[in-house]
Amino acid sequence: MKSKSGKFLLARLAIALLVGIMASCNTPDPKFQQYLVEGEQLYLVHCSNCHQKDGRGLRRVYPPLAPSDYMDQNFEKVICGMKYGLQGEISVNGNSYVQAMPGVPSLTELELAEIATYIYNSWGHQRGLIESKSMAALLDSCARPRYRR
Repeated sequence: MKSKSGKFLLARLAIALLVGIMASCNTPDPKFQQYLVEGEQLYLVHCSNCHQKDGRGLRRVYPPLAPSDYMDQNFEKVICGMKYGLQGEISVNGNSYVQAMPGVPSLTELELAEIATYIYNSWGHQRGLIESKSMAALLDSCARPRYRR
């Protein structure tokens, strides 16, 4: 027959094991975390000058990403725009924006996926990890716009 202290110890071990299992289910994916960190740095270098560090854009000149119905409804266009740019009028949250957005053609598929993972998981967006392997097919489908000069 087990003593009370033995049963108490066994119960504590069982609870600790259960807590450990539950905590491991909530452990962030290391790849997702890496994409977020790298994506934030790339966003700060390539995007924040116009869209601002907090993603709120610049008044009626540069559209917000936080929040942005355009982002939510136009994933492919957003990715293509990061690489090749956007021109023409777009509507974001009911406001019209006509300022051309230059792309960054030097961004790799991995860098695009990292930026996309960052912006699509910040400021209320929760899309999850955006894999770099999905970028090649998406970019092939982009119409490469010519910039207004």
